[in-house]
Amino acid sequence: MNQDDRANYDVVIVGGGPAGLATAIAVAQSGASAALVARKIPYGDNRTTALLGDSIDFLQRLDVWQRCEQNAAALRVMRLIDDTGRLIRAPEIKFTSDEIGADTFGYNIENRALMAAMEERATELGNLVRYDDEAASVTPGDGRVVIRTGQGQSLTALLVAGADGKHSLCRDAAGITVQRRVLDQSALTFNVTHARPHQNISTEFHTRHGPCVFVPLPDNRSSVVWVMRPDTAARLRALSDEELGEAAELQSHSILGRMGAETGRHVFPLSVETPSALAARRIALVGEAAHALPPIGAQGLNMGLRDAADLAVIVRHAREQNEDIGSERNLSRYTGARSADIFSRTFAIDIANRSLLSNLIPAQSLRALGLHLIGSVGPIRRLAMREGLSPSWRHTAAISIEADIGSR
Repeated sequence: MNQDDRANYDVVIVGGGPAGLATAIAVAQSGASAALVARKIPYGDNRTTALLGDSIDFLQRLDVWQRCEQNAAALRVMRLIDDTGRLIRAPEIKFTSDEIGADTFGYNIENRALMAAMEERATELGNLVRYDDEAASVTPGDGRVVIRTGQGQSLTALLVAGADGKHSLCRDAAGITVQRRVLDQSALTFNVTHARPHQNISTEFHTRHGPCVFVPLPDNRSSVVWVMRPDTAARLRALSDEELGEAAELQSHSILGRMGAETGRHVFPLSVETPSALAARRIALVGEAAHALPPIGAQGLNMGLRDAADLAVIVRHAREQNEDIGSERNLSRYTGARSADIFSRTFAIDIANRSLLSNLIPAQSLRALGLHLIGSVGPIRRLAMREGLSPSWRHTAAISIEADIGSR
């Protein structure tokens, strides 16, 4: 993936996070000439990702998962525990993967291990050129998009994949506005060691200020994503490793025994962000540029990987049919493939978060009733598990793309 003298590409991907790298690899594997514009810097964040359902299958097709699966922990059971202390509380719910005929729901892996595997795979693709730089400007035109880097290099593309995060330059260039609602919540992330084995069980405690989830990592380790008020997050972040471990043990009710916090913790302010469109002017949005939501249900990166997979399918079919990759027709195909998934999950997660935070008795009652039905009615519980892993209409959308392109 060494840079050469080419400046014209089928697709340019802007942004080198997990969603951007996955998009670059998938597009290159489709046969398109591709360029990735992103700084190549060590991934210093200690966050983890629970990769669910077809995300693993997608990473296997990219020849990425085989390079990092030894660093991941299987997720076989998921527990939801109401820890609000309110008068009206939901019952404990336990989801087991074998109930839907699956060995696991997925795997939890540290992002830096996943990124290292992606970077390694990307270097092997001769039709993927890396520009170790940032995009300074993105200018859409009638036939191509011009991308200028911070070092003054100029690239053109039939299609740009904007994977450049919440404050997306690509989204602005496409003229896509975003509806942003800042939440009075922050997520504190860190990893812990614990005395008892997690037995591949992920446990999520629902508190008055947000969920706190303990997700298995290899050995007697777990990652923690703790959503709380911003002032509380700042206070806990300032604790020593020993003090933070004690706080985590208290929050977990010692289900994993004595805990010790590993070095490194981060705080992220939370928001719900919904763009007015997913694609326009030869630019398609991917990852957090297309959807930003609270870390509930492990949907964030899994949605970003589905963005990458669907965009790559559209690029491949467009090339096979000698179509303009960045045409309005293909942007509409991308929007059609992704809209239902993104809208439904953003809506469901927002409602779940609102109902958890609400002090209104009717809202608490409805939440408790809904969770009771999911937990006690087998068909509803199994449907919820399957939909959580992969949206059922995703396959219908893929068939629709195939039929639309094949009819031409």
